[in-house]
Amino acid sequence: MEQEMKADSDLDPDPDPKPGRSLTPSAPPGRLDDHEWLVQGRGTKPLPPPLDPVGEPGEQRSRPPFMQHSVPLMTEAAARRALLRFVASRCCYGSRAAGELAVQRLRQLGTYRYRLETFSESRLSEWAFEPFTKPGAAGPPGDAPLDPWDVEVGPPPLFQGQTRRCRVPGSALVRDCHRCHGHGRSKCGVCHGAGRTRCVTCKGSRRRLKQQKRCQLCSGTGRKRCNTCSGRGSKTCATCRGEKKLQHFKQLVIRWRNNVFEFVSEHHLNFPRELLSKVSGENIFKDENVVVYPIIDFPDPEISLASQRAVAEHSAAFATSSRILRQRQTIELIPITEVHCQYSGKPYLYYIYGLENEVRALDYPERCCCGCTVV
Repeated sequence: MEQEMKADSDLDPDPDPKPGRSLTPSAPPGRLDDHEWLVQGRGTKPLPPPLDPVGEPGEQRSRPPFMQHSVPLMTEAAARRALLRFVASRCCYGSRAAGELAVQRLRQLGTYRYRLETFSESRLSEWAFEPFTKPGAAGPPGDAPLDPWDVEVGPPPLFQGQTRRCRVPGSALVRDCHRCHGHGRSKCGVCHGAGRTRCVTCKGSRRRLKQQKRCQLCSGTGRKRCNTCSGRGSKTCATCRGEKKLQHFKQLVIRWRNNVFEFVSEHHLNFPRELLSKVSGENIFKDENVVVYPIIDFPDPEISLASQRAVAEHSAAFATSSRILRQRQTIELIPITEVHCQYSGKPYLYYIYGLENEVRALDYPERCCCGCTVV
C-alpha cells in the first residue's frame, strides 16, 4: 500500500511588483499593530483561519454512485502496435523482434487509483514599505485596518496552486526613512563621505613609481574624485530613493495549494507502482464538495480504507492552519495487460498499462548499445 501527500508548486508570478520589506530590527515601523514579531526578526506572521468555514457540508447528502466499469479490451493488433511505438522511442531497440514475436496470451488486469484533492487557502501577514511619493494621498490616521481574513481576494481556478500579495486597507503609516534618517541621502561607502579616494595610479604617493614624476592622473595630489558619488560624499538613499519618507503597510501573502493524497491498490504484478501515477485511467467515481465524506462501501476494501485515512489526514493537516475551500475525491480504474509471447523459441513478457497504452518491456530481445546498428 502506498500513499503520497503533495502540494502544487506555487509557480504563478505575483500580479504586482513586490515592494521592499522591512524585516530587520533596524527598521521598526513604530506604533504599528503587531510589530513585535517583526522586531524579533521573524518577518512574517501566520494567520489562523476564521472559526466559521467558507461553507458547511450540511446534512448527509446522497453520494454519487459508482459507475459501471470494465477493463477495456486489448487485442493482439493493439498490443503489437503499442510495442512497436515503444521500440521506436528507444534509440537502441530494434523493431524486428516487435514485428515478428508471436503473441500467445493476453492477460487483462486492472488496478484502482484513489485520489483526494484538498484545495486550501492560507494567509501570512508581513510588514512592507515603499518610498512615500504622494504626500497628498496620505489618508487620515485612526482608521482601523481590516481583519486580514476580511480582505477579499478572488481565488484562482479550483485545484490550481498560486501565490499572491496584497495590501491590507487602512494599515498604511508614513515614517522617516530609517536608513537615511529622513535626509534622502546616505554617506558614500567608497569614499566614506570625503568625496575623494586614493589615486589608483600612484597609490597616493603623488608620483609615478620608478619615474619620480608627478602623477598626471591626480595632478600630484595623490587623491582623485570619487566616481561612485561624483565627489559629493553622499549618494541618493537606496531605501527611500531620495524621498526621505517611507510608507509602511501590512501586506498579505496568500497561498492557494492543491494538496493531493494518492493511493494505488495492490495488483500483485512485477510492476512499479510509481509508473501508474503517470498515466490516466477510466474514471468510475467522482465526489466534489466543500467537504467530502469517506467512502465506506467500495468493492475493494483497500480503497475504502484509503479514503477514510485520506479524509482524516487532510482534515488534521489543513483545517487548523488554512481554510479548506473545496475537496474532490476520485477513483480510476487503470487497465494493465500482461502480454505473453515468444520470440526465437524463447518466452517473453511485457506489460501495457494506462489508457495511453504505455509499455513496460524488460529484457527486450533485440537491443544494443547506443550508436551501434542492430542486425
